[in-house]
Amino acid sequence: MTEILQYVQKEGIFHRLTPLTKIILVVAAGAISILATNILFLLLVLLVLLVLAYAGRLHREVIQQFALIAVMSVIIILVTVVTLPGGEVLGYLVPEWVPFIGGSIPITTGGLVTGVIMTLRFAVLICAIQLFVLSTQPRDLVHTLERMKVPIDYTLMFVIALRFIPTLQIEAVRIHEAQLARGYDPGTGVGGKIRSLAPVMIPLVSNSLARSNVLGLTIDLRGYRTRKRTPLRERHLKSLDYGVIVIVLFCLISFVCLKFQGSAWIG
Repeated sequence: MTEILQYVQKEGIFHRLTPLTKIILVVAAGAISILATNILFLLLVLLVLLVLAYAGRLHREVIQQFALIAVMSVIIILVTVVTLPGGEVLGYLVPEWVPFIGGSIPITTGGLVTGVIMTLRFAVLICAIQLFVLSTQPRDLVHTLERMKVPIDYTLMFVIALRFIPTLQIEAVRIHEAQLARGYDPGTGVGGKIRSLAPVMIPLVSNSLARSNVLGLTIDLRGYRTRKRTPLRERHLKSLDYGVIVIVLFCLISFVCLKFQGSAWIG
């Protein structure tokens, strides 16, 4: 089982970059994906991120999460088709032959294009964040955020949230396997998956609350707000970091200039 947002120990180009460089890369990718409205351009940005993942030996971990991206993409497209109709009608979600409600939810070109754009933006953001989290150790991220003068409370919330996601995933799988070992049979299909949520969510929430209480006491005992910490290993910008920062800033500035000029290539 591959955990979501779990650091992976490898020797790749992203692992050699400092967290500050990767933060700049994520911010630039996020800004470009949010401002761009051209489908082909967003596909190009997504392809570039996948190529970077392959260069950083993280392509397997990134691709394994595409199932989640596919599910979320279908949901996003359905929501935009229903809520943002416009343009030519291509069909109907409810067939016209259905009595009383047939042909009531049209599938329009405007809603479909908007859904595809939102889906590609979501995929770009997820891939960029994955490359950052998979190649950054939490302690290095904490030290970088402290050097950026980010308040310790926000730093702890961000890091703990990242660390809790894979922990909750592992805990949920263990609880589900324990329920099956006790003879619980939720059934198959969509109904079985829905029935299996309650026996997992209740102990998962209970264990999470207990763990959060222990975590809060641990933070207070270690005195995060009362003393100055000295990192054991402090990372500094190197020539590779400067080169990546220059390239990213150049791409971002070029994109902004083309955007204000109204280029049809980026939308």
